[in-house]
Amino acid sequence: MTTDQRIAQAEVLYHRAVFGGEKGATTDAERHLDEVEAELALTRGKVVHARFLTGRVEDARELGLFEQAARLYKQLGDTRGEGEAAFWIGTFHQVVRDSHELALPYFRLAFDLATASGDDLTLSYVLRHLGFADHMAGRLPEARAHFEESTRLRRALGFDAGVAANLLGMAYLADQEQRREDAAALLAEATDLARGAEAHGVLGWIAGAREELGLAEA
Repeated sequence: MTTDQRIAQAEVLYHRAVFGGEKGATTDAERHLDEVEAELALTRGKVVHARFLTGRVEDARELGLFEQAARLYKQLGDTRGEGEAAFWIGTFHQVVRDSHELALPYFRLAFDLATASGDDLTLSYVLRHLGFADHMAGRLPEARAHFEESTRLRRALGFDAGVAANLLGMAYLADQEQRREDAAALLAEATDLARGAEAHGVLGWIAGAREELGLAEA
């Protein structure tokens, strides 16, 4: 059911409650509206986060939006939605507040919920960010394993822009492990995939990595 359909159905249920005397209609209407509010809060939070990535200025609304979405999804019994919201709470702590310690419990919760609901896209994001946490902690083999599993899921989903972003992370790992040829190959594949997906933002990240690592495009 789309957002518009949920709102329309809530309106129908309002009429059935008032004019038809249906006692349970308001409960059903509120459920539809809670679904809309959860989706809106989660999506607005993502937009706020995207703005942070551009300007690196924290918006006080971001965490509250993700927490609101998580709370509503949990009340609704929507495991997939709750898992995605938990991931974004973790991402806020990791990326905006620079706290891997606060992020990890939310990533673990998101991992469990995404696995239970079969949400491979969210799972790929969780694994990617667990890879970041491992990398920052110096656990390079664990970081590589998380990036590789995330990449496998993204390839299966046809999410080429996401695969390119992961290959970039893996290139940094390869360079740190003194595997320069592997790093160059990973950046080359990432470039091809990002160009094919018209992921210009990822191409910018790749260009920065090439400069930082001293690996010019062949």
